[in-house]
Amino acid sequence: MHILLTRPLEDCSQMILKFQSLGHQVSHLPLLNISKINYSEINFSNFKGIVFTSANAIKFLNTNSINKKLLCFCVGDNTEKKARSVGFQNVIAAEGNVANLKEMILKNLDKKDGDIIYVSGETISIDLDQQLQKEGYNVKRVINYRAAHNESFNETFVKKLKLNIPDIVYVYSQNSALSFLKFIKFNQSENLWMNTNLMCIGEKTSAILNEIKWKKIFLFNPGEEEFLLYKI
Repeated sequence: MHILLTRPLEDCSQMILKFQSLGHQVSHLPLLNISKINYSEINFSNFKGIVFTSANAIKFLNTNSINKKLLCFCVGDNTEKKARSVGFQNVIAAEGNVANLKEMILKNLDKKDGDIIYVSGETISIDLDQQLQKEGYNVKRVINYRAAHNESFNETFVKKLKLNIPDIVYVYSQNSALSFLKFIKFNQSENLWMNTNLMCIGEKTSAILNEIKWKKIFLFNPGEEEFLLYKI
């Protein structure tokens, strides 16, 4: 099968190698450009837990002054690996979605134990900090990166893609979905995706791409990408 991956290369390089090892053709179309946002200095000793819903939040965080024994909550495996790579020791990972992450926090950190710091990007699909605050937690959200739509694509790659439309495409966020829709319309390829299976994280993400005709639309959590290959 021909598979299209849309995350930045550092977030999907292992998946590219995995799919290629299984005999699939893999194309890479990074839909977003990730950049750092400067943030005010933080006294991490004031917090009992730190929360990450993206590996990018860890990438752009100065972790030198953080006690690596601080209880660390991660949304999924990729984020967990990044957290451990910078030294976090007490890492609890959910199964790839924010709802599960919230439950892991409620289960493992009592609101009376202390404050939580939530480090995230500028745009998030679910206001986890507000949900935790409704549960009685004191949460400080710090924004340390933003994702902008990629406006520049290799013309030769686009031409080849239009001649060999993928069987599967994975889209990981609402922001990515908006960027992908823009890419499709700009390249006038709206009618070329009817035999493609669209894999999206969440209904809000898939809804953005509903105006394009797809073979099928599947919802998935990070970590389920290979499993989905056997569902089509």
